[in-house]
Amino acid sequence: MSEINEETFKLMVKPRIIFMGTPPFALPALETLGNGNYAVAAVVTQPDRPAGRGRRDASPPVKQLAVKLGLEVLQPVKVRDASFLEEFYQLNPDMVVVAAFGQILPKEIIDFPRFGCLNIHPSLLPKYRGAAPLNWSIIRGETKTGVTIMLMDEGMDSGDIIIQEETPLGEHETFGELHDRLAIMGAKLLVKAIDQVIRGQAVRQKQDPAGVTFAPRLTKETARINWHAQSRDIFNLIRGLSPSPAAYTTLDGQELKIFSAEMMPASHPAPPGTVAAAVAAGLPVAACDGYLIIREVQPAGKKRMPVADFLRGRRLEPGKVLG
Repeated sequence: MSEINEETFKLMVKPRIIFMGTPPFALPALETLGNGNYAVAAVVTQPDRPAGRGRRDASPPVKQLAVKLGLEVLQPVKVRDASFLEEFYQLNPDMVVVAAFGQILPKEIIDFPRFGCLNIHPSLLPKYRGAAPLNWSIIRGETKTGVTIMLMDEGMDSGDIIIQEETPLGEHETFGELHDRLAIMGAKLLVKAIDQVIRGQAVRQKQDPAGVTFAPRLTKETARINWHAQSRDIFNLIRGLSPSPAAYTTLDGQELKIFSAEMMPASHPAPPGTVAAAVAAGLPVAACDGYLIIREVQPAGKKRMPVADFLRGRRLEPGKVLG
């Protein structure tokens, strides 16, 4: 029997894929599938929701891209509803690809495709299962992270690993920067995983229960800066939530978001939260073991700005306490 070349193989094995995703993280993966030699039967995303100051209905980023690519879009309120499941069965997918979809998939969907449901997860599973792995990997001071492509089961990010790729996490890297980098990495890794699965070459690896950690959903309290913490922990919180939802403190009872800062060691800092005289690099605020030099802020009701611009419009005497 003659050897099958790559192009012939792709034409012979072209699984019908349903793509499920919602936010910008999913865009590189959808673009890769939509512009590649893949049969994308439909794109499933969350319903349009009110957004912006006018609270007008806005389409999720994945829907906007799917429309540009000419793909069918489905927006079920709940994927477990019988009406959607009927549509899903009629589409008869060979594979489902999930990237930050935003709903838990029922067993009926997970078990249906012959090649399974592949999920792009931005962490080195079993670490950081859950809703916010990118944020928590930075907040907790990790020095490396990565992307996992796993076969989904009914648990939360507990399925078998198909393939992983590790990457260093920069000391100053923000959530926004890491998000964009891992989204592209995930799209490239997905292509490798799909190829392995349809060739029957995928090696499934069980997750080690001893290594499981969680990345819970972010809350308003998560983002509140505790100036009594160590400067390193505050620094990691700020970059782990920048640019959104952003770490914050309060000034005279009003919220002040902080997007970037630098650490400045000090043997005897002022009481935590105390503002020192502004320096060229920004505004020093005391932590328990040093200072954070605040560089970018957003006062309530205003735009994000360099702290120097903020201080030009607001007198802030040294000794003022934040939080």
